[in-house]
Amino acid sequence: MFQPSEETRDRAALEPLQLERLRRTVARIAAHNPGYWRHLGGIAASDLASFDDLRRLPFLTKDQLRDAYPYGMACHGTEPVRRVHMSSGTTGAPIVNPYTAADLDQWREVMGRTLAAAGVTARDVLLVTASFGLFTGGFGFHFGAEALGAMVIPVGAGRTLLQLQLLKDLQATVLAAIATYPLRMIEVARQEGFDFKSTKLRVALLGSEPWSDALRARIESEMGVRTYDLIGMTETGGPGMGIECHLRDGIHVWDDHYLPEIVDPATGGVLPDGELGELVVTTLTRQGLPLVRYRTHDLTRVRSRERCACGRTGVRLDRFRGRTDDMVIFKGVNFYPTQVEQILLRQPGLDHEYQIVLERDAARGDHLVLYVEAGSGFDQAAETRLLRELGDRLSLTPEIRKLALGEIPRPAGKAVRVVDRRERTAAP
Repeated sequence: MFQPSEETRDRAALEPLQLERLRRTVARIAAHNPGYWRHLGGIAASDLASFDDLRRLPFLTKDQLRDAYPYGMACHGTEPVRRVHMSSGTTGAPIVNPYTAADLDQWREVMGRTLAAAGVTARDVLLVTASFGLFTGGFGFHFGAEALGAMVIPVGAGRTLLQLQLLKDLQATVLAAIATYPLRMIEVARQEGFDFKSTKLRVALLGSEPWSDALRARIESEMGVRTYDLIGMTETGGPGMGIECHLRDGIHVWDDHYLPEIVDPATGGVLPDGELGELVVTTLTRQGLPLVRYRTHDLTRVRSRERCACGRTGVRLDRFRGRTDDMVIFKGVNFYPTQVEQILLRQPGLDHEYQIVLERDAARGDHLVLYVEAGSGFDQAAETRLLRELGDRLSLTPEIRKLALGEIPRPAGKAVRVVDRRERTAAP
C-alpha cells in the first residue's frame, strides 16, 4: 500500500473525517463562489450534521459545469492556479478544472495509492500511452509513478509501432492506457509478428471508458498481463478516484477523498447498496473545482462496505456497466454497447472491433446495422448463433454486415461504438 494508515482506516473513524471534509468543502464554496453557494441553497457548513443532510442538496450536472466555462464554478480564491486540465468539449463547451498546488499534491497522492493497489512498485517501468496535454490521463499515471519512484516512459497517445518497440527495448513492466488501446496494440503486434511473450509486461492499468469482462479476458490472453480497472474523470481531478486491488473484488474508492452515492437515474433517489444506478460523486479534498453531488452518468452499484481481504476499508463499487448517456433506445428496447460486446466476443471468428449503426429510411423505418470484423471462423452457423443470442438476451434483430479485419475505423482516442444516423436519414 502507498498509505497504509489511510487506506485501512476503520470506518468508525473514516465517517467523521468524511463529514468534516464535506463541511470544509461547503465552507470553501460559500467563501469563494457565491453563485455556486446559491446553487446549494446557501447552506451553512454547520448545517451538515449527517450524510442525510448531503442528500437534501441539489445535484450538480455536466451541463452546469459546461455553462460555467471557463471559471464560473471555480473556488480557488486567492490561491494561484498552477495548471488547468479540461474535457474535450466535443458536445459543447469544455469543462475546465483549475488545480491549486494542493490539488496537484492530492492527485499525486491518490494516484500513488492507485498504482500501488495494482502491485506497481519502484522497480517497475511504466509505458504511459494515454495522451498528455489537456486530457488528464497521461499526467495522472506519470504523477502516480513518480510518487512510487517508478520509471516512466511518457510516450503519450498513438504511434503504436513505437509503443511496441519501446515496450520491448526499454523493458516496460506496466502499461497505462485507455481501456480499448490494448486492442490496437494487439492488432499491430499481430500484423508485425510482435510477440508479447518477448517483453517483461505484466500489468495493464486501464480506464477512461467502460470495458466488459469479455474484453478483459481477451486482453489478458493476448498480452499475457493482469489488468486492473481504475476510475476517475476530468471533473474529479483525473484518474485516481479508485481501482481494483489484486483480488479484483470491486473497485476500491478512496473515500477519504471522494464520497460516492448511487442514485436512480430517473428519479434521483438514493438507492440501497447492491442496486444498479448512477454514480454521484462529492469531492472532499479538491480546492479549484470542488464537486457536490456531481452526476457522473456512470452506471454501477455499491458492492461492499466491508473491509476487503486486502485490508482496505474504502467502499467498493462494481466495475462500470456503461453510462446513462450511452444507453441506446431502439424500437422500445434499451441496451448498452458493452452488452453487445459481451456477446460478440464469445463468437468464434470475430475480432474485437464492432460498430452499432442506427439508421432510418422510408422503406424500412428504423433499423439497426451491426458491423463486425470477421475472419474465416465466422461462418453461417456462427452468424445464426450470434443473431439468436442478440435476440434472446437483448431483444435485438440487427442486420449483420461482415467486414474484413481492419476495415472499421480506429480513432486515436476512445472507440466509437455507436453511430446514430436516424435524424440525418429520416424521411422528408
